[in-house]
Amino acid sequence: MVKEVRIYIEGGGDFKNQKSLIRQGFSQFFKKLVHEAKTKKIKWNITICGTRNHAFRDFENALKSHPDAFNILLVDAEAPVKQKSPWEHLKLRDNWDKPAGVDDDNCHLMVQTMEAWFIADIETLKKFYGQGFKGSGIPKTANVETIPKGENNNLERILKTATANTTKKEYHKIQHAYQLLELLDVDKVCQASPYCDRIFTTITEKINPPIEN
Repeated sequence: MVKEVRIYIEGGGDFKNQKSLIRQGFSQFFKKLVHEAKTKKIKWNITICGTRNHAFRDFENALKSHPDAFNILLVDAEAPVKQKSPWEHLKLRDNWDKPAGVDDDNCHLMVQTMEAWFIADIETLKKFYGQGFKGSGIPKTANVETIPKGENNNLERILKTATANTTKKEYHKIQHAYQLLELLDVDKVCQASPYCDRIFTTITEKINPPIEN
């Protein structure tokens, strides 16, 4: 059985307080797994790394400094994923070589842009922003990973427009993202994002290994 789970996540900006808030958001987003790990006395650690290159660097360092842990790299896909292996996608997208001693279970991708996870749970968006929220312009799709990251379909801009007349004012990535992560219905996000479902499934299997006869 795994004794420790360590996740190295892209994002959070350049400042400690921003990273702390995003870490808080992800801790709540993964709360079901965190609770399950703790009941089995498995240590849990989330590190918010800033840029994607810093995330990869921190992940590589963790393989040396925490060799007995189940170390996970979690970064944005940034583009459509056409390869079966996430490492193959990152090799083509970022020219990152898969470190020795790891496999696909150690590598996970978020959607092309974080806001896609938020629109997977439109009800939470409505409740969070309240009166004045206008969701008519938000894309509706069964798979939010297919929404391209680009100026023609910029989800951050779309969310700002949808929330401009609410009491919380327009969507702000640093101020609002961590709060939304805490509130999201994980099941809805997993249904709309196969790679999100994949990380939950992978960690669940790692902390609940099959009993050998």
